[in-house]
Amino acid sequence: MRTVLYTGVTSDLINRIEEHKTGKFEGFTKRYKVTFLVYYEIFSDIRDAITREKQIKTGSGKEKMELVNSMNPDWVDLYNELLR
Repeated sequence: MRTVLYTGVTSDLINRIEEHKTGKFEGFTKRYKVTFLVYYEIFSDIRDAITREKQIKTGSGKEKMELVNSMNPDWVDLYNELLR
């Protein structure tokens, strides 16, 4: 099971995942090899997305794992789902 979780906001999810998968930028996701999309939410207003990001980031590790389990109990990479 993956143990390192990253939470972020983007206006282009597919592009951002590709950046993470290829290690395009130095930082947390490259250092910890965070390359699987296991959970996402879509918002029409960036302010709502940022508010939700902050809620998730302040949650405990257990709460984050429960959130992923609620949508993706097998923790599969959802990236290919987005490409369909």
